[in-house]
Amino acid sequence: MPLTRFIVDALGVVTICLVAILFLLGLFCILYSCYFRSHIRSQGFIQLGYFSGPWIIRIALIFFAIWWGFGEIGRLNLLRQQVKPLNANLKWQKTVCKCYIVSNLGFAEPCLFLTLAFLLRASLQTAGTLSRKWNVKTAGYVLLYCLPMFVLQLIVILIGPQFNRDESSKHKLPPYFLRTESKTDQDDVVLCTYPLLSTIFLGVFATLLTAYLFWLGSRILNLVINKGLQKRVYTLIFSVSSFFPLRVLFLGLSVLSRPEHYMFEAFAFLAFLSFLCCAGVGICMLVYCPVADSLALRNLQDIEARRSISDEHNDTISLIANQSPLEETTESPGRSSITSAKRGSISFRTVEKNETSGAFVELSLFSPSQHSSPSGSPQLGWPTPPT
Repeated sequence: MPLTRFIVDALGVVTICLVAILFLLGLFCILYSCYFRSHIRSQGFIQLGYFSGPWIIRIALIFFAIWWGFGEIGRLNLLRQQVKPLNANLKWQKTVCKCYIVSNLGFAEPCLFLTLAFLLRASLQTAGTLSRKWNVKTAGYVLLYCLPMFVLQLIVILIGPQFNRDESSKHKLPPYFLRTESKTDQDDVVLCTYPLLSTIFLGVFATLLTAYLFWLGSRILNLVINKGLQKRVYTLIFSVSSFFPLRVLFLGLSVLSRPEHYMFEAFAFLAFLSFLCCAGVGICMLVYCPVADSLALRNLQDIEARRSISDEHNDTISLIANQSPLEETTESPGRSSITSAKRGSISFRTVEKNETSGAFVELSLFSPSQHSSPSGSPQLGWPTPPT
C-alpha cells in the first residue's frame, strides 16, 4: 500500500530537524575545542596540552558527521517533490542518487567510523599525540583506509549497471543489488534507493571495525581506574558497535519494498536514526567530554593553587608570630646584635645525610643575610624515604 504524502513529508521534516541539531552540536563542539586550545596556550597550561593534541582529528570527526547529515537531506523525497528546480531533469536526479551512495556509504560513514577508532586508539598512546605530525598522519590513514570502500561503491554505481545490461552475460544479479533509484507513479520524480551490494560491502566494513573496537575497548578498560570513565568507555563502545550494524541491517531490509511504501520509508528512517545516534554519541564522548573534563581540571588546579597559597600565608603568619620565644631560647650571645637588627625568617630545605638513616627534611631558623644555617642553630625535621 503506497504511503501517504503526509507521512513522507513528516519523516522528511523530522530528518531535517535532526540534522540541524547535529549541525548545531558539531558547531558548538568545534568552537568549544578551539576555545580550549587557545585558552591553554595563552594561559600556559602545558600539562593540559596533551588533551588538546588530537584537536584536528576531533574537528574531522564533526566534519564527517555534518557531511553525512547534508547527504541525508539531499536524499529526501520531500525536496524532490516540493522543490521544482530539483525535479526538472530526471538524469540529474539519478546522478544525485548515485552521488549520495558514493558520498555517504563510500566516504562519510567509513571515515567517521575510522576517525572514532583512531581517537580511541590515541588514548592508549603515552607520547606523540601532542605533535602536529600525529594529526596529519592520522588524517592520511583515515583517507587511505577509506579508499577501498570508496572504490567499491564506485564500482557498484558505475560498472554494476553495465554488467547487468550485457545480454551475453549468463549470470545477472537481481535489480535490487545494483539499483540506486526508482521512478514513482509520477514520471517526473526519481526516488533514491539503497543497492544491496553497496550495503553488503558496508556491512563487511562495519563487522571488521566493530571487532577492532571491541578489542580496543577491552585494552582501554584494563587501564581505566575511574568508574566514571569506565562507564563512558562502555557507553561509547556498545553504542557505536550496535548502532552502526543496525544501520546496515535496516538498509539491507529496505530492498524488500519499493519507495513510497510504509516498509521502505520506515527502514530508511530507522537506518538514518541509528547512524545519527552513533555520530552523536561519538561527538559527545570523544570531543565534548574530554574538553569539558580538561577545563574542569584546570579550574580545580586554580582552586588548589589559591588554597595552597592561602595556607602558606597563614602558616607563615603563625610561625613568625611564634618565632620570638624560640629565638630567645636558641640564639647564642654573639648573635644577639645581629638578630636584634634583622628579624629572622623560616626556610624549608632537604639535607642529604651519608648515614644509614637516609635523608630528612630540615626546618631551620636563620637570618636573611645568611645562606646556610650555622652549626649551632637548631634543626627540626622528619624522616623521608632516601632518594
